[in-house]
Amino acid sequence: QVQLVESGGGLVQAGGSLRLTCAASGRTFSTYAMAWFRQAPGKERDFVAGISWSGAGIYYADSVKGRFTVSRDNAQNTVYLQMNSLKPEDTAVYYCAASPYSGGQTATGLYHDWGQGTQVTVSS
Repeated sequence: QVQLVESGGGLVQAGGSLRLTCAASGRTFSTYAMAWFRQAPGKERDFVAGISWSGAGIYYADSVKGRFTVSRDNAQNTVYLQMNSLKPEDTAVYYCAASPYSGGQTATGLYHDWGQGTQVTVSS
């Protein structure tokens, strides 16, 4: 089990950038696949980006390909989401999640540990 805390959200204009950070505690962090999900008001929680335990496998939702970059630093127990060219439709609460399964899982049920979320708001 890992405890996850997200940070870095905020208000940004369309076309701007933000970098989200997910700090994890727990000795087994490096064995978990990690992912970012997001949830807009009244909508389901959707997969955004994922990374395997080693960082070799990286996965993106079609809606963010070419704009977002996920990375991890196992020595620092941290996962990042660099978000560029932000659009108003990227507005949501962003969650960090950990899975004991292989990287790239898009189903929320395969992630056992979640952070509290950080709000990202993109104004037009």
